[in-house]
Amino acid sequence: MPPSRIITPELGRYLTELSRELRRQIGVIVNRKGAIVAVIVGDEKEIVIPLLPDYPIGRRHLRGVRCVHTHLKNEPLSQDDLTDLALLRLDIMAAIGVTAEGLPADIHTAHLLPYNPEGRTYEIAPPIPFHGLDLELSAFLSSLEKEMGRAVIRDVSDNRERAILVSVSSRSREEQMESLEELKELARSSNVVVLSAVCQRPVKINPKYLMGTGKIKELIISALQKEATLIIFDQELTPTQIRELGNITELKVIDRTQLILDIFARRAHSRDGKVQVELAQLKYRLPKLTGKGTLLSRLMGGIGGRGPGETKLEVDRRKVQDRISHLEKELQSLSRGRYERRRRRASSGVPIISIVGYTNAGKSTLLNALTKSETLVEDKLFATLDTATRRLRFPRERDALITDTVGFIRDLPEELIKAFKATLEEMEDADMLIHLVDISNALFEDRMAAVEKLLDELGLSDKRRILVFNKCDLVDPAIAKNLARRFKGILISAIDRSTLTELLGTLEKSLWGREKEGESFGGLDQESSPGLS
Repeated sequence: MPPSRIITPELGRYLTELSRELRRQIGVIVNRKGAIVAVIVGDEKEIVIPLLPDYPIGRRHLRGVRCVHTHLKNEPLSQDDLTDLALLRLDIMAAIGVTAEGLPADIHTAHLLPYNPEGRTYEIAPPIPFHGLDLELSAFLSSLEKEMGRAVIRDVSDNRERAILVSVSSRSREEQMESLEELKELARSSNVVVLSAVCQRPVKINPKYLMGTGKIKELIISALQKEATLIIFDQELTPTQIRELGNITELKVIDRTQLILDIFARRAHSRDGKVQVELAQLKYRLPKLTGKGTLLSRLMGGIGGRGPGETKLEVDRRKVQDRISHLEKELQSLSRGRYERRRRRASSGVPIISIVGYTNAGKSTLLNALTKSETLVEDKLFATLDTATRRLRFPRERDALITDTVGFIRDLPEELIKAFKATLEEMEDADMLIHLVDISNALFEDRMAAVEKLLDELGLSDKRRILVFNKCDLVDPAIAKNLARRFKGILISAIDRSTLTELLGTLEKSLWGREKEGESFGGLDQESSPGLS
């Protein structure tokens, strides 16, 4: 067909005659060159548009194809038609009415709209007689796409991923919202722009899409309107769900676990950390490798090799398994090196203190304040991943080693716990644990409980520990004192070294005891303050 016409009169009449004869809706998918790329035969009420892999959306505003189909009763565009228009980003959706004689009646059309303050997705044109249709399609689509480009509200120079967060859960609403807020912080740590968040609390979880079919369509339309490039689910997705969601959305779909693994991959700098992260990523991805039937098969000759041979999928899986085996051996080698270093530390008789706590509680800031070191500090979840050990010097020439460990988080992936077991071994040799809590967070009690649970799982529940409430400067002093009294904790602000006196005194008393009863620890002056050695 000519690229300037939605459909020619000859083809329109042929479709309506055939549609009346079959008593079915018939449709064609046409590209911008006028070539018909698909023919669809539906039933009396609808057609089902097939996948269009040769016409991906990418970063374009429209897909580059239009759908023209018949309506047996000359009815207007249905809600399914309009949903398909928005969901698939079609150039135009058109329906030709069929008369009793099988001739074309009215033509109903709709097209997408650029971003607008009213939030309208599409515009439905009034029906006109089929033979009265006079639209210069090429010029119209060119003008529409230019308008869509001008209406973009994002910074086009910003190359960061743009995400919509999704939570589908049957837990209490408070828990769901708390987890979603944490997901926002995780996205920020991964340098992702969060456009919006969607919550759904279904009676029954959809095993295919996790959320209902209607809701997933709304989500995709919203994502396309906002030019999102990524959808992040707060719940862990099965391999089937990832595949099906990827097919229907044509956007990148990841879950909370994959986001955490991505953050860890960005933050790991030591050899230990890199090996542990890669191992966790491969173990997570291995069950999610999917193939395409015999499409990627290799043909093998010789006896026992007739027909489809070893598929590309099996080759990929074997490569991943080989890499996992290699990394596990390397991790064992690195673990032996860490064991020797820990053994030497233990034989030196120097006490070891480990700082543990929820991610972003201020562990690295406290380490820097106590030892005058310069470990990386950022107000982000998992800003530091690699274990850092420094010497902490007390008055009367007493020394201890203090270690900053990886932060904990609720629902930490099991593979990640296994992979980082080697790093967390550092805590097994500790004489004392400092459980650091961000008291300024409204959910600090839940986070305390999450850390205690993980310590139990790691077999560290019997370790001596000191509960320390950080960021007390962000809380009303009276409330902070009451909370410290209630939980028997020590109040500090890691950015104010003058607040660390009580903590250091408690550490010294716990590690060595007092030489004289009632002896005070003293302030943190330049001469007696702990320092990096």
